[in-house]
Amino acid sequence: MAERGTVVVIGAGLAGLACAVRLHRAGVPVRVLESSDGVGGRVRTDLVDGFLLDRGFQVFNTAYPEAARVLDIGALDLRPFNSGLLVHRDGRRERVMLPWRHAGQALSGALARIGTPRDKITLAAVTARDLALPGALVRGGTERTTEAELRHWGMSSEMIENLVRPFFSGVVLERELETSSRIFHLLWRSFARGTIGLPAGGMGRIPAQLAARLPDGAVRLETAVTAVTEDGVALAGGGDVPAGAVVVAADPLTAARLVPGLPVPPMRSVTTFYHAAPRSPLGEATQVVDAEGVITDTLVITDAAPEYSTDGRALISTSVLGVASDADERRVRARLGEIYGGTASWEHVATYPIEAALPAMPPPMPLRRPVRLRPGRYVCGDHRDTGSIQGALVSGRRAADAVLSDVAGS
Repeated sequence: MAERGTVVVIGAGLAGLACAVRLHRAGVPVRVLESSDGVGGRVRTDLVDGFLLDRGFQVFNTAYPEAARVLDIGALDLRPFNSGLLVHRDGRRERVMLPWRHAGQALSGALARIGTPRDKITLAAVTARDLALPGALVRGGTERTTEAELRHWGMSSEMIENLVRPFFSGVVLERELETSSRIFHLLWRSFARGTIGLPAGGMGRIPAQLAARLPDGAVRLETAVTAVTEDGVALAGGGDVPAGAVVVAADPLTAARLVPGLPVPPMRSVTTFYHAAPRSPLGEATQVVDAEGVITDTLVITDAAPEYSTDGRALISTSVLGVASDADERRVRARLGEIYGGTASWEHVATYPIEAALPAMPPPMPLRRPVRLRPGRYVCGDHRDTGSIQGALVSGRRAADAVLSDVAGS
């Protein structure tokens, strides 16, 4: 049982683990209570029929500054994707690659039939601006919706519909481009600066790395918390855990139940379908986005990370917005047949509906929400910062720093 000087962290997702690791390194006793049977929250990997399946399509971006601070990125053994997109529209694919990453395809964007020459100059100007400015200036400026921002820059409907909307919908999980322009520029900057990839052992390697830095027994699985009390927390199976401080690092709905009055942002949902094929239908580690919106994106995972398959078959990940089910697989497969060609030999491996995958981020969008509720009570998670791995890790650090500040001042 924890001592009263111990900090109890509710939730072993990225935010909770980042918070716990920082407290442990500062010499503060910490106990992490997790209701499920494993660490990671939304960032977990399952082994199904010989395939590594992330719980919903996720990627790691090496440009996330907080990840560089708290993770051993080299130990993740990243498998990179190509830096660009294949846009599927009107029965054909248009290739758009970052020229500074793929010199042999430097003219792909200029030649792609996705917008006017002026659009491509505009997009280059936006990219150059976001790359050149310090992060603080990228986060500043006039805030509006992403669509209003693009039109403010003079981008045409053709370019928005053919490139930005299909790409961005797979990132922020909405097609209306109502996400804050601040978030758009930060994400655009990170994709231009970083390498996108997957750990060879699945996205679950990220929380596993953090959890391994905690003392044995510090993480207690299958331990649901029903209430935050004056003396600590109450457990679903009866009993309580006393604590000097409590950090609520659960999902937004659970956090609001444990902390009455805590605002809950609207959440975006997504469903990922996994298929196995005898061989890769694409032959390159490049994401395909759907300009017509039947799906959001699709990727042959094993073209980037062959370790995701144990028998040499190809693993294809495809996502659609909203909550879908196995009953929707036929519709999804039909679209994949139009994108890749024949799918008759494919096997449907699994469907992952993620109802609360990402917090909505419309303007006005505060990039930092308070993590200190009152001395001794704190909250963290990507809903306190930005909806991303970066946001989750930053919020965990901020919550830990608030704890340490209060302990030092007591």
